[in-house]
Amino acid sequence: MFARTTTPWPLVALFTAGYLAPYLLPTTVGRLDSGLPLTATQAGAIGSALLLSSAAAGFLLASRVDRVGPRTLARIGLTLAVLGYGTAALTTCVPAVVAGALVGGFGSGTATTVAATGIAGRQDPHRLTTLGLLSVSALAGTVYLTVPHLGAGHGRPLAAIALTALAVWPLTGRLPVRTTAPQTRHTTAPLPHLRSGLVLAATLLCWSLAQNSLWGVSGRIGLTQAHLSETTVGAVFAVALGAGLLGVVGAGALGPRLGLALPIGAGTVLISACIALSASATDLATFASGEIAWNTIYPIVLSYVIGLAASLDPRGRWAVLVGSASSLGTAAGPLTGSLLAAQAGFPVMGLVLAVGLLVVAVPMTAVALHTGGRRLLQPVVEITVEAPAVPTQRAYDTAGIAPL
Repeated sequence: MFARTTTPWPLVALFTAGYLAPYLLPTTVGRLDSGLPLTATQAGAIGSALLLSSAAAGFLLASRVDRVGPRTLARIGLTLAVLGYGTAALTTCVPAVVAGALVGGFGSGTATTVAATGIAGRQDPHRLTTLGLLSVSALAGTVYLTVPHLGAGHGRPLAAIALTALAVWPLTGRLPVRTTAPQTRHTTAPLPHLRSGLVLAATLLCWSLAQNSLWGVSGRIGLTQAHLSETTVGAVFAVALGAGLLGVVGAGALGPRLGLALPIGAGTVLISACIALSASATDLATFASGEIAWNTIYPIVLSYVIGLAASLDPRGRWAVLVGSASSLGTAAGPLTGSLLAAQAGFPVMGLVLAVGLLVVAVPMTAVALHTGGRRLLQPVVEITVEAPAVPTQRAYDTAGIAPL
């Protein structure tokens, strides 16, 4: 789908721009709550709406990247992200913030769709996935360390997402304008591994919902239940994301040596324990332990799940559809977490989420065992697509992350 000669860095940069919004969800939702006349539940609903818009982009565009063209679609997505998040950052009018979040979320989802499709079409999607997760974790960690020192207000994290999209835009010149006609003729080919793909999409939706139900309220747990300052909470998140970098490096080094079932199944079980611990935190030690352990394991499991989705279809459709299903769960997370916490408290919320993860770990592991992830283990033949020559763009390194 993308030429072998196309460097993966534009795809990595696109993934960074697309995934940064979910990674900054705790500080975004927390600052909406404190900087605007909104309740915690209302702020969580805006966060959910942003991510739902991102998921909608994936579902709508999964089969249209070939038709529209990767370069054009990436530029449209980044432009929407800049305009949407930029508008939301610069205004205190709640309806305008909501509209900006929706437009920006659709832009993020569009960028992620192009990146996911491109990465799935390359020889080693798992390696590029880990590279992308490294990038986004590093950038998000930098933002968490920086934002508390830039003053109050809801606009800082939103502005960071908009500026990242703006910085990535020049790299789109290195993406192909169109795919070749022979490949376009196969755009209506049926999805392979239909049952496995549907099971993986459904379970990953629930998996992501549980993760982001906690992630969306983690800031409030640290501030209100563990009685920490915003600076301390931001530092914990930065360290946690840094630990995630180490985890992803380890996953990249291991590659397929452990197979897929063990990292996905056992990793999800460990995540459930971390979520229960983090949600019950009443002091810095417990809060930091839960968040750091969780963020270390989460990207490792996610990299294997994304690699599994990419292995189901070399054209990248399952990678995008499964990723969009994950975004639906991510979208429902902030509101679900807020409602559970409001009704039962953070510790009970954590137990409910942990049990749910244990349940979905079973079918996810079964899919990994059934498909074997052969594309992660064997080289594949790629179709080289010639793209018009373009001037070399200046490399932009956001210390950011890459897509599926």
